[in-house]
Formats: sequence, C-alpha cells, structure tokens
Amino acid sequence: MTPFCTDDDLAIADAITRFAAQEIAPRAQAIDAERRFAGEHLPALAEIGLTGMNLPEQWGGPGASAVALYLAVEALAGACASTTSMLTAHFLATDAILIGGDDAQRGRWLPPAAAGTSLGAFALTEPRAGSNPADMSTRAVREGDAYRLSGTKHFISNAAHADFIVVFALTDPAARARGISAFVVERGTPGLGVSSPEPTMGLRGGHVFEVRFDDCLIPADCRLGEEGSGFRTAMKVLDNGRVEVAATSTGIAMAALDAARGWVQERQVDGEPIARFQGLQWMLADMATDLEAARLLGLRAAHLRARHARFSQEAAMAKLYAAEMAGRVTDSALQIHGGYGYAQDLPLERYVRDARIMRIYEGSSEIQRNIIARTLLK
Repeated sequence: MTPFCTDDDLAIADAITRFAAQEIAPRAQAIDAERRFAGEHLPALAEIGLTGMNLPEQWGGPGASAVALYLAVEALAGACASTTSMLTAHFLATDAILIGGDDAQRGRWLPPAAAGTSLGAFALTEPRAGSNPADMSTRAVREGDAYRLSGTKHFISNAAHADFIVVFALTDPAARARGISAFVVERGTPGLGVSSPEPTMGLRGGHVFEVRFDDCLIPADCRLGEEGSGFRTAMKVLDNGRVEVAATSTGIAMAALDAARGWVQERQVDGEPIARFQGLQWMLADMATDLEAARLLGLRAAHLRARHARFSQEAAMAKLYAAEMAGRVTDSALQIHGGYGYAQDLPLERYVRDARIMRIYEGSSEIQRNIIARTLLK
C-alpha cells in the first residue's frame, strides 16, 4: 500500500498511468528528437481532466487531492517529461491566480485554463535574478487605471504558446521583495515580445523562452492582490511547484528503473541473463531504495499540502532529494544498458538529459538546502 494515499488517489493514478502509456509515451521520443512543443498533447490532457487537476471544482477543476496530483504528475513524467514540464508550468500560472487573485479574476482565467482551452505561463526568473527573485529589475509603474510594464524574463516555459502569462514586477523598487506585485498579461498585449525557443539539453518539448515587456499597458484589474503581495504569492506557488518537480523526478526515475530491470532480465551473457550478476543486483537494489525514499518525501509533502498545513520545508526536502536521486538513478540505468543506453534508439539517454534540470529549476539544490537550513535554525 502506498503511504498517504486514499483509494481514490490510487484509482486516479492508475487511470493516468494507463492513459500516459497509451497516449503520451508513444510520441515522447519523437517530441524530444524533433523538439516539438508538447502542447500537442493538450487536448488529450484536457479530456482526462489533467489541465485543471490542481484546481478545485468551483473553478473548473476535478477537485482532486494534492496527493492524487503528485501521483498523476509522476505517472505523466514517466511517459514524457517534456509534457509534464509544459503542464506543471501551466499549473504555476493557475496556482498564482488561485492564490493571489480575487473571485472575479479566478472566474475570468481559471475555468478556460482548467478546460485546456487556455494555456498559462509563469514569469518570475530574469537574466540576473534567478535564485533570488528580489533582485528582479522588471518594473510596473502605475498610470491611472493601468500599469506600464517594462523588463525581461528568461527561461519562461510555454511563453510563446501561452494565452496568459503571470508576471512579477517591482511596483516599489525601494521595498525590494515587499515591493513586488503580480500581474496577468494576456496574449496580444502591445509591447509583449517572445523569443524563439531556447535550445536546451533536455525537456526539448517543454519549450522555454525569453520574454520582453516593452512599455506594456496592463489594466489595473489584471493585478493579482494588493501592491507588494506578489512575492508572497510567488513563494506559495513555488512550494507547490517543488512538490511537482519532486513528482516529475520520481516519475523519470521510475521509468529508468523499470527499463533497467527489464534489461537485465532480457540481456544475456553466456546464455544466461545478466540479472544473475550480484553487482547489477546491488545497483538495482540501491536505485530502488533511493527512489522509494524520494517518493516518501514527495508524498509526505503532498499530504501536508492536501491538509492545507505548512509544507515549505517538506517541499524543499522532497524537491532536493528527488532531483538528486533522479540524476543518480537515470545514470545507473544508462550504465546498466552499456552502449545501448548511450544510443538514442532507447530512451535512457533522454531520461538522463531530462532529469538534469530538476536540480536547477524551481530553486536549485543549493537554494533548497538554504531553505531547509534556515528553517532548522529558526
């Protein structure tokens, strides 16, 4: 029995696992090789309810628990991590509106996003403000019933394909973090510019972009919450996002472990499967133990999120351990496959490339250690 999970959570996970194997996995290799945007899966994701899975029923979501969400992200990542990256970036945007917005804003943007007819993006990172968002330079200056938005964001998932982007900008530069506000910028806003997709090592179907705001005039009713509340909103969203990165990491690692387990039973030396070699058995045992420890941390954080308890430290622990674990497990799985693992005919090298970013985005491993230590030393 999986800890922290109800029968409903497990039933949802089982349905998503079957869906991902049938609908998502068959195109994963081509999406990666051809760098196609994984948004081609949006209609299928919407049909099964995944595009709004982080949202309550009131705003068009299925009302699933945070644990079910964790298991769904995990199952999807095992099939195609690029698709998961696109979807979880969408979740960051809708989480920001759910957390920071009012009911009028939620009613305006969340139901279409939950239905998959509208795609979101979340723009926090800047070329010189990644690990410390308080160093951002994007500005929003009040002009009557609107704000004049100027600045540049970097590594923004979905941006060129998004119908709306949640953007964080300084409305009071002297206040630093307390002077950050959040805005929803819709597609077609004059002055909004998006680069070509960045050529990335992994998650090649989860496109990321540089986004420019050249004196964009944003109506004041597109500001989420009060002026200066944006940083608090972003931090709450990132707590959610870190649990989803942990789930993505465990999903990739599960796929890698399954591939390695099958390989050692099929690959033969001297007429016998290589599974008989104790060295390989120990590698598999270590991989499975590492993975299970990461899943328990992730499910614990998801369980606390579902209970609306504080979970910042638990999210940081889950994200840190799962991201580091995914690197170890995917590397070991490739090693077990030998030269076949290094070739692109099998997905092992894709798993390694996709797993690498997990230690960087939504706060690097080093930042997670800072968060954990700061909590311990309070």
